[in-house]
Amino acid sequence: MSSSSEGRLVWNHSTHLQGLIPILEKLTTCQGIKTITPGELSSVRSHCPKLKLRVSVPIRGGYKLIARYGKTVQEVFIITDLTKTELEHFISKFL
Repeated sequence: MSSSSEGRLVWNHSTHLQGLIPILEKLTTCQGIKTITPGELSSVRSHCPKLKLRVSVPIRGGYKLIARYGKTVQEVFIITDLTKTELEHFISKFL
């Protein structure tokens, strides 16, 4: 049985933040990332002119990320063995 080091992107919502999916797909190729699950979209008042992705809080087995673009926010849950610093490094590399 061959083991793939590639993570998995879970498609549980029909809508995603513009430009987010290609970045999440790149993150699944990083060693140590097991599962990436985008959460639901919500609207905010402030405007973010370009896509931002930041590590928010630790969750069991990984981290919650906040993705922002325009007046829309989306939570992203990542199950990983990476440290917060390692994850932030990969995110900045792909943004």
